Amino acid sequence: MEVTESASTTEPETAADPVVVSGIQPSGRLHLGNYFGAIRQHIDLHQKHEAYYFIVNYHALTTVQDAEQLRQHTFDVALDYLALGFDPDEAALFVQSDVPEVTELMWIFFNLIPTSHLEKGVAYKEKIEAGLSPNAGLFNYPVLQAADILTYGGSLVPVGADQKQNLEMARDLARRFNNRFCPEDEPLFSIPEPQILDDVAVIPGTDGQKMSKSYGNTIGIFDEGDTLKEKVMSIVTDSTPLDEPKDPEACNVFALITLFADEDRQQKIAEQYRAGGYGYGHAKQDLLALIEDYFAEARARRKELAQRPDYVRDVLREGAQAARARAEPILERVRDLTGLVRTR
Repeated sequence: MEVTESASTTEPETAADPVVVSGIQPSGRLHLGNYFGAIRQHIDLHQKHEAYYFIVNYHALTTVQDAEQLRQHTFDVALDYLALGFDPDEAALFVQSDVPEVTELMWIFFNLIPTSHLEKGVAYKEKIEAGLSPNAGLFNYPVLQAADILTYGGSLVPVGADQKQNLEMARDLARRFNNRFCPEDEPLFSIPEPQILDDVAVIPGTDGQKMSKSYGNTIGIFDEGDTLKEKVMSIVTDSTPLDEPKDPEACNVFALITLFADEDRQQKIAEQYRAGGYGYGHAKQDLLALIEDYFAEARARRKELAQRPDYVRDVLREGAQAARARAEPILERVRDLTGLVRTR
């Protein structure tokens, strides 16, 4: 049987101790959906494996084109991760644009993937339908994402279910490169495996839709005071009167409560819903208290870190140095295999 470029018979196995890679987009303040959908798992994984986490400011340029806003969002994401428990002594945290090897590999990948594959991108189509400008950056987003992963030899990628197709493109590009340029028994790239992060139900925003910056329905991880109270109190509920029983499983407020409360607390609140006399205002007050308590320590750390901007920048600088040390030998091999001559 003829072997195609996208189906290798020498596909390398994922290493027993995987290299974890994942990106965080600085397109706005991080919210509860980001935390429970990805950040919590990122922080857990970074202490178990070699890991590279990067703030994807190139990706953010597809939608954020205000320079000061992008700079601030990038710094804020770093603050958030450090406040939430990311330990820079355990793994690298850095800014995507500080590693030029990524865009170099992206260009090489552009020459391996048919445009028809990108035209089928579900995420691209959804964003266009949502009203985003169909620029070339948005169209080629999966190729840059593949370079993000493979530049560091990534073999385990924590992603949401909505990113599975993009990861399949990364897997396909790894195979295509291996088959086109590598000796049959010496593939360069491992085929990255996904770790799907959607182990919780879709997290509802204040309007009941999936929590997303695009919908303007988010509750920020570090919202506090009147801002947090206003958002929690604005969560959409039905019009069931206070005295009547209510179904907790059909309530957006209870869905958020389950993210913070332990099983005993969830059960007690659910019983109050069903008994009647417990209104949505009561549920919102309970949720407000749970959020404030859950993030209290992280909120205090963030305020302290915000007074130490040089430390945060040092973390990002050192993370980029570690990332480049990992990336450069891989790119040297890529240049050698593809015939890209370097005279310096």
